[in-house]
Amino acid sequence: MVLNDNKIKKYLLWLLVISTVIRAFLAAFFEFGNDEVYYWTYALYPDWSHFDHPPMVGWVMQLFSLNLLFSDEFFLRLASVVFMTIDTWLFYRIGKEIKDSLTGFYAALLFTASLYGFVITGVFILPDTPLMLFMLLSLLSFIRYFKTSKNKYMLLGGLFAGLSLLSKYSAVFIWSGVGLYILLFDRKQLKNKYLYLSALISVVCLIPVLIWNIQNDFISFTFHGDRVSFFDKLRPKYFLTELVGEFLYNNPVNFVMIIIALVLMARGKRVLNGRDVRLLLMTCIPFIAVFWFFSLTRPILPHWTAPALSIMLLFPAAVFAEKHKNKQKRLVPVGIKLSLSLLLIIVAVGGAEIKTGFVSLRFTERSETVQRYGESDFTLSMYGWKKIRTQFESIRNQKIEQGMMKESDAMINLNWYPCANLDYYVAYPLGMKMLAYGEPVMIHKYLWINEYRGGFKKGDDYWFLTESCDYYDVNRYFKDCFSEMIPCDTITVERCGKPAKYVFVYMLKDLKKVPDVNTMIK
Repeated sequence: MVLNDNKIKKYLLWLLVISTVIRAFLAAFFEFGNDEVYYWTYALYPDWSHFDHPPMVGWVMQLFSLNLLFSDEFFLRLASVVFMTIDTWLFYRIGKEIKDSLTGFYAALLFTASLYGFVITGVFILPDTPLMLFMLLSLLSFIRYFKTSKNKYMLLGGLFAGLSLLSKYSAVFIWSGVGLYILLFDRKQLKNKYLYLSALISVVCLIPVLIWNIQNDFISFTFHGDRVSFFDKLRPKYFLTELVGEFLYNNPVNFVMIIIALVLMARGKRVLNGRDVRLLLMTCIPFIAVFWFFSLTRPILPHWTAPALSIMLLFPAAVFAEKHKNKQKRLVPVGIKLSLSLLLIIVAVGGAEIKTGFVSLRFTERSETVQRYGESDFTLSMYGWKKIRTQFESIRNQKIEQGMMKESDAMINLNWYPCANLDYYVAYPLGMKMLAYGEPVMIHKYLWINEYRGGFKKGDDYWFLTESCDYYDVNRYFKDCFSEMIPCDTITVERCGKPAKYVFVYMLKDLKKVPDVNTMIK
C-alpha cells in the first residue's frame, strides 16, 4: 500500500480521536488510585514544590479543573487525557523529523499501545503526565537544533527541559543526554553561547523548587536520596522484578520490538540518521542504566524508566517504516497490531477486574480473616471509596446525635495513603478535616496540610477508619496517644453483591500526645 502524507495524517487523526474518547471514558469511569488522589492535595494546597515531587502536576490539575471548580475524577484527570493526545502527535512529529511520516505514524501507534503511555500518562494523573509532554517537546526542539543549527530550537529545548524538571526530577536526563552527545560527538557546540543560555533557562525554571527546598531543609531531595543507593548489598531479585515490571508497563510486544530494533541497528541496518540515533541513545541509555543500577540494591518502580523506553519506540517505528518502503505491505505491521491488541485486552480485563472482582486476588491465608480480607487485591485501591463515604456519613450522624462525637471532630490516619483517599472521598465532601499522624516519610505533604488545617490539639476526639485490605491495628499505633479507642462500626464494601473489603470505624477519645511539627521538619 503506497501512502502519502495526507493519508497518514488522516489515519493519525482517527488514532487521536479514538484514543482520546476511550481514555476520557476511563478517566470518568474509575475512582482514583492511591498516587492520583494524593496529587489532588497538590492542587488543593498549591506550593512552589512538595515533599516528594515538583509542583507541575498540581498546577495542571488546577488549570484543567478551573482551580477545582470541577473536582470530580474526570476533570482532575483531564490534563492526562489532553496531554496524551498531544504526546501521540509529538511522537508523530519526532518520527517525521528523524525519518518520515510513516515512522511518525508507527511511533504514535506504538506509544498508544504502551500501558505507560495509554493509561499511566493518558488516564491517570501523575507527575509523568506533564513530564512526558515537556520531555517530548524538549527532545523535538533539540533534534531540530542539531539538524538545522537554529539557536531558537536550542533555547526552546532548554525551556521545555526546565518545565520537565518542574514535573519530575528524572527530567535531568534530558540535559545529561544532550551533554553526553555534545561531549562525545559534537564538541564544537561548546563554543555556542546559546547552549549555556539554554541550560540557564532550565535552571531558572527550577528556582522555585530550589527555594522551597532551602526553606524546608532540602527535605524533598533527602527523601529521594533515601529511595536510591549507590552502595548497598546486591539483591538480584529487585533487578529481576524491575525488568518484569518494565516488560509489562511498556507492553511486552513493544519491549521485544525495541530489543530487536536495537540488535538490527547494532548489526549495521541503517534506518535512521546517525546523528539522531546517537542523540536518542545518549538521552535514553543513561536514564535506563542509572535506575537499573539502583534496582540492584533496592526496589524501584517500573515506570521510572518508562519515558526513556517510550522514546526508544522510535527505533522499531523506523524499522517498520523501512520495511514498508521496501516491500509496500499492509499499512499496520503485524507486530504493532499485536501490541495494540494486547493493550486493549489488558485495559478491558483490568477495568473489569476493578469493577467486578471476578478474579480472586487474595493470595494469602490471613486475607480470609475479617481484619485482612482482600489484603492482596491491589485493585481495591481504586474501588469502593464513594460507598465508604455513604455508610460513614450515616454512622457519623448517629454518633453526633447521641453526643458521643462532635461535628467539628476531624479524621485521622497514619500514612499518606489511605489518608488522601479518605480525605478526597470521605472527609472533604463531609466538611471534615483530615489529619495525618506520623513521621514525614510516612505522611509526606500531610506534614504541611496538618498545619494548614490547624494541627492536633490535646483533648480533641478523632475518627479513625482502616480498611481490611490495608489494615492498621489501632492498638498498636495509638496505644499511648488517646485515653480511649472505641470500636464504633464496620462498613462492608460490596462488589457485585459480594464483600470486597471491610472498613473498621473507631472513635479515638482525648488526644494525649501531639506530634512536634518543627522537630519533624528539621
